[in-house]
Amino acid sequence: MLEVTGLHVAYGGIQAVRSITFHVNQGEMVALIGANGAGKTSTLKAIARVIDSVGGDVHFCGEKIDRLAPHEVIRKGIALVPEGRGVFPRLTVAENLAMGAFIRADKAGIAADLEKIHGYFPRLQERAGQLAGTLSGGEQQMLAIGRALMSRPKLLLLDEPSMGLAPLMVQKIFEVVRAVAADGMTTLLIEQNARLALQASQRAYVMESGEITLSGDSADLLEDPKVRAAYLGE
Repeated sequence: MLEVTGLHVAYGGIQAVRSITFHVNQGEMVALIGANGAGKTSTLKAIARVIDSVGGDVHFCGEKIDRLAPHEVIRKGIALVPEGRGVFPRLTVAENLAMGAFIRADKAGIAADLEKIHGYFPRLQERAGQLAGTLSGGEQQMLAIGRALMSRPKLLLLDEPSMGLAPLMVQKIFEVVRAVAADGMTTLLIEQNARLALQASQRAYVMESGEITLSGDSADLLEDPKVRAAYLGE
């Protein structure tokens, strides 16, 4: 579904991503793991066209998308849940979710998806009239995921969904991430908690200093001595 070839991202003279190549098959959850500054977020932003790449190609469902505008990428079926959530703080929960569906006109489908998201996150239904800026960090993460799903994407890009959350909230968020994946959603996941990412995904890539240094089945990487030493604290 997603094919990234030789992707290169730079900020001024700083090379954040150095000609990486990877792919995501339809229906998979694939994880990108690595330390802070490895280039993971820059990779997701370049795919979503939030930032420009300076080299390489990104193909989605066979179509080259790396020069499209961000709103065109959304219409193609890619939704990004950004690091830091990025909710609209002065809009209500309900208005934030409605914003996620701004590219759609199928009222019955929108209503059905809203009901599904309320099933995933009952707290969003309870807080429907509350301003998003007054929610807790965990509730804002629920809202950011729910808003992305309201666009009915083919590919969900998740950037650090557990960042800054209490363990119980992390557990809840990942229960939903797994449930969404089980429903067939193709997902590319960035997660600093490498153990959690590898347990949730089918395949994974390890990034270091802007390059992919290791890849394979997530179960195999969980047992890899280098991964265990560098990312699992063993």
